[in-house]
Amino acid sequence: MKNGAETEAGGRKRGSGVTLVYDTLRREIIDLKLAPGTPIDEAQLAERFSLSRTPIREALVRLAAENLITTLTNRATIVSQIDFLNLSSFFDALTLMYRVTTREAALNRSAEDIEKIRKLQAEFARSVAARAPLDMIATNREFHVAIARAGGNKYFTDLFTRLLDEGQRILRLYYSSFNDALPRQYVTEHEDMIAAIEAGDVARADALAVAHADQIVGQIRSYISADRRPNLDLEL
Repeated sequence: MKNGAETEAGGRKRGSGVTLVYDTLRREIIDLKLAPGTPIDEAQLAERFSLSRTPIREALVRLAAENLITTLTNRATIVSQIDFLNLSSFFDALTLMYRVTTREAALNRSAEDIEKIRKLQAEFARSVAARAPLDMIATNREFHVAIARAGGNKYFTDLFTRLLDEGQRILRLYYSSFNDALPRQYVTEHEDMIAAIEAGDVARADALAVAHADQIVGQIRSYISADRRPNLDLEL
């Protein structure tokens, strides 16, 4: 015991080892530093983080719950593949949810919703200015989830959140296509969406959501077809 706090071996606060492993691997997977298909070895991780197998396994369980790692039939664990073969279906679903959630927000938003959305947009803009792609991914997610919540439909919010989470590595490719220097016009797109939502202009909110989704999808498709992406295995 130290100052009343439970500790693990190595003097860490209990649970901090799990958090360290989870946060580190999650960042490396989303940033594509750990490419799809990369083996995940418990013994190597235990040595790397100077931890026992128990916190390593707990961290891996959390990553598996987010579909970032996969255990194969031979019990080997790898970084989950990106399903490029079903990318068109993913983009169709993502575009639909951009539209639905933005329309619903224009219909049902409150002043408090708008205030929160603007705050999250400011955080996104700061991450863009800093050229911090992982922060861009995180703040973009929170921005769009806040719009979905403003719409007031829990099922739309849950589905959109799931799609945004599944698409984090795809969004990493999107930012990579700009060398992590996202053009200002795409920050402005968010601001235009906020204005339409605040004004209750459903038609404009819908049109802006379509344009926003289309430019993201088009940029990613162009980047992938140009074969400038990392050497990523397809899920067959």
